Amino acid sequence: MFVFSVKSNRLKAVLILLVALAICFVGVYAALNRPKSPASAQEDGCVSLRASDSEQRVSFFSQFGWEIDEDPVEVREICIPDEFDEEYEKYNAIQKQQDLDLEDYKSVTAKKWTYNIKNYPGYENTEGCVEGNLIVYKGNVIAGDITCLDSENRFVATFDFPEQETTTKAGETLENKN
Repeated sequence: MFVFSVKSNRLKAVLILLVALAICFVGVYAALNRPKSPASAQEDGCVSLRASDSEQRVSFFSQFGWEIDEDPVEVREICIPDEFDEEYEKYNAIQKQQDLDLEDYKSVTAKKWTYNIKNYPGYENTEGCVEGNLIVYKGNVIAGDITCLDSENRFVATFDFPEQETTTKAGETLENKN
């Protein structure tokens, strides 16, 4: 039989060390497993990617300053391909600008929700010219964009609200920094 004795000071030090290690482990685990978020949506970087229901999707857009029609223009299932062609690579480059990445979702079937954007500068009262797209998988946004369908000013941009100048089909100067 072996007898092992520990002074209470050593026991306290070991317990404190174990608690400190446990706290560090939990912190590292939480940091590594936190959801990705679009880069510049909010100053503190906390963006909800939840999009399970209509309220969460509307809330997602509002985080960036967008006002949308609550009824989607279109909802459809999409399959993210195994191999990205040039168009998917360009689209994924936009996603990476907002800390999202479709590479992690190759071969996945997701839902694409398309909404009319009501407050894009210069297109405020023009329905169907600017749309917001969300690609949702298991209730979370995995990709998305703001798309202008105006034949003279087409673009696909991040969720960030515009801040720099651009022009509309009427030649008006707008604020836009996407």
